[in-house]
Amino acid sequence: MLNNIDMEIKNIVEVSLFAANEALSVMELQGLFLLEDRPDKYRVREALNALQEEYSQKPIELVETASGYRFQVRSEYSPWVTRLWEEKPVKYSRALLETLAIVAYQQPATRGDIESIRGVAVSTNIIRALEEREWVRVIGHKDVPGRPALYATTKVFLDYFNLQTLGDLPPLASLRYQQCNTEPPQPQ
Repeated sequence: MLNNIDMEIKNIVEVSLFAANEALSVMELQGLFLLEDRPDKYRVREALNALQEEYSQKPIELVETASGYRFQVRSEYSPWVTRLWEEKPVKYSRALLETLAIVAYQQPATRGDIESIRGVAVSTNIIRALEEREWVRVIGHKDVPGRPALYATTKVFLDYFNLQTLGDLPPLASLRYQQCNTEPPQPQ
């Protein structure tokens, strides 16, 4: 049971997360309070845990992403909520999704690495589209002739796909078996 002060912290955290246009970290939530009233990280996390518990049986959930915490509609209710917007959902080409997957699983990856795995040339438009969405960025250059750019995913990528870290990606082996519609081999 939260005391009055902790209940006030929870209420401030809740309304701030609803009002924010993006996920908020624990430090950002702490920064909402005046210095003399600022709760420690433990009390902010306690408020977040209380909110997650409170919303566990509701159609809205509080999730933690790489950038922090945010409220979102539970996936089972998204078909109804998406009808609020007349825009058609963005459809991504297979080439773009394959390129993104290669960067996510092989990062850092050069354009040559991507082309080697896909077996075809990577369109400049695909790389540009991934950079414009801020899903990938150049993190450096490989120390070989031509100094090709090294691409890696971003926090925006993690947030978009509801991931906290790259470790939350499904294991690559399980994706290969799903694609083939076969059962993975059983260990002997």
